[in-house]
Amino acid sequence: MIRRRSNRALQRKQLNRTKTSPAKQLAGFIAKFEPNAGKLIRACRAEMRKRLPTAIELVYDNYNFFVIGYSPTERASDAIFSIAAASNGVGLAFLQGASLPDPKKLLQGSGKKNRFIRLPSVALLKTRDVRVLMTAALAQAKTPLAPNRRRLSDHQIRFRQAAPAPQDLGQRSDWQLQITS
Repeated sequence: MIRRRSNRALQRKQLNRTKTSPAKQLAGFIAKFEPNAGKLIRACRAEMRKRLPTAIELVYDNYNFFVIGYSPTERASDAIFSIAAASNGVGLAFLQGASLPDPKKLLQGSGKKNRFIRLPSVALLKTRDVRVLMTAALAQAKTPLAPNRRRLSDHQIRFRQAAPAPQDLGQRSDWQLQITS
């Protein structure tokens, strides 16, 4: 038996066609930063996508930070790394960084789990010391990255609603963007 689509399903499909593409929305959020910061965010994202081709990108824009998380699953709690951008700069967060060996003392922060590195340029992200830290973080991840998943592409982006911002912090819209394979 062949079923016809309901009017509601057709309306949703038409609505989705008229919306701005997720890749353009992501570019729009990055464009809100100063030009040099936007360039750094795009360069860091490109480097992370090259280094972690099977990771799922989870993108959040909220009242504190613009964040691009890298996770083996669509669950934010499984994320291993994130690029976090704010008005004071861009950083690479190691979400379980407190338990990582850090003989060079690159990791900053004093939280129970999270540590970060400030990224004044993408060159620091490419250094051997940061690669060693990333390798250690990947080795201790509770859920490993999939070795065989297809490389990510920009047309595989989906949105999910993120937690709303407190009302007194302004009118910025909060959203979560997932780029999945």
